[in-house]
Amino acid sequence: IHDVDHPGVPNSTLISEKSPVAEVYKGRAISEQNSFQIAWALFLDDHYEDLRLTLCPDPQELARFRQLLVNLVLATDLMDKELNQRRAVRWEKCFNKNDHPLHGSSQPSIDLEATLILENLMQASDLSHLMQHWHIYRKWNKDFFLECSAAYMDGRTDSDPAEGWYKGEIGFFDFVVIPLAKRLSDSGAFGVVGSELSEYAAKNRHEWEEKGNEAVAEMVEYVREVSTIKELATEQPL
Repeated sequence: IHDVDHPGVPNSTLISEKSPVAEVYKGRAISEQNSFQIAWALFLDDHYEDLRLTLCPDPQELARFRQLLVNLVLATDLMDKELNQRRAVRWEKCFNKNDHPLHGSSQPSIDLEATLILENLMQASDLSHLMQHWHIYRKWNKDFFLECSAAYMDGRTDSDPAEGWYKGEIGFFDFVVIPLAKRLSDSGAFGVVGSELSEYAAKNRHEWEEKGNEAVAEMVEYVREVSTIKELATEQPL
């Protein structure tokens, strides 16, 4: 479901371009809502009736499943400050307490804790390369850099990603990735895996601080080489 029909540019670009899909969703979690709607329409198709009835045997379960999916997909919109603040408040309410998490005394409390863990797990899946081995992080970081560079060269964004990429990654580690890994670890739901995610995130942050400028320079050079090859390939013979 996540990133189905993704246009390759952030929601802010879709808003500035006055994209029809941005108007449909009123500028809020545009790509995320669009992805969900496409996937949900497929799920409701007659071809998937057996699957649908197995997962959701009655209308109440179907409505519950839909709401859960909405929460999970929208959780991947990390740029929406209001949504992030709501999630942060709910997390503080559920997990920053004296008793051990995952020990909710009522069913609504248990359901809320489970939903919050799933939302954070969805975010971790979206950002998993930042919490794995260095070479995996670098591979996907380069792919994202190339995607952003392509959007810039096509005139769809105003900022050259190379200008703020190094500092941007450090800030992303400090304010998004490492806190996310810590939440997963502190929740107690993932055992030693939660600690491993935190360790890898911290290691990658440290290594990026030491090698990030060099990595950005290499990616910039790669973009230039690819651009030159494309220009030569499109030149018309005299």
